[in-house]
Amino acid sequence: MTHLSSQPAPDAPPGVDALAALLRGRRAVVLTGAGCSTESGIPDYRGPGTRARARNPIQHREFLQRPEIRARYWARSLLGWPRFAAARPNAAHHALAALERDGRVLGLITQNVDRLHHAAGSNQVIELHGALARVRCLDCGGLEGRDALQQRLLALNPGFAHEVLELRPDGDAELTSEQLSSFQVPACLDCQGTLKPDVVFFGDNVPVPTVARAFSLLEEADALLVVGSSLAIFSGYRFLVRASERHMPIGILNIGECRGVELADVCVEAKAGEVLPALVSALAGG
Repeated sequence: MTHLSSQPAPDAPPGVDALAALLRGRRAVVLTGAGCSTESGIPDYRGPGTRARARNPIQHREFLQRPEIRARYWARSLLGWPRFAAARPNAAHHALAALERDGRVLGLITQNVDRLHHAAGSNQVIELHGALARVRCLDCGGLEGRDALQQRLLALNPGFAHEVLELRPDGDAELTSEQLSSFQVPACLDCQGTLKPDVVFFGDNVPVPTVARAFSLLEEADALLVVGSSLAIFSGYRFLVRASERHMPIGILNIGECRGVELADVCVEAKAGEVLPALVSALAGG
């Protein structure tokens, strides 16, 4: 396996040539994780800047069973959503969209819930963990846009805390118990049921049809490129394993620890926003 460090060269980041050689003449599927969006201002759970600090992501079972957990989530989300929604695609997102337009990338399998790939112009995007832009009713299945729900949250909770202490990876923010004591949670507009962001929380499973679509896309490809994922959770790691079983060329572009690097042909430790635009140029030239 070729492993290259994250120190950028004066003209091009290291690893570009190796990744270009891996992908040239092949149609790739790209698996993206939170590290693809950190340069857009969205923090991750396991990157170098967050790994040292304890994170307590929302748990699926607790959200379903405990009203106080739902109140805590939506209160945090009320504060965190404006900054999360304001994030814009970075150079990595735009480069991946360009690779798809050039026919070098068949599509993306993403662990991210921020919709930045769509905003950058990618067309074939399979969202393993859903999207925060949608809210789903657990009772009737109805959908509501997150922006619309934000207005309802604000109307129910006028004068709620204005200071965001810390933006979190799932689009919410840290709050104290005192700030949560009187928070009002909106219900479904159609049936007054319980609302949940249309994402896969920790402890839940990726929907079977979504997994099937992702594997089907991988079966059509000639190579796999992992971008910005530690592959610590099985929802993403399984695609690396399948690619290895199929003897597909595998490249990994990530900063920090990454599960399964021994299965990769090329491993580059660098910022996606630096390497991917250079990769687009390198592939266009040959």
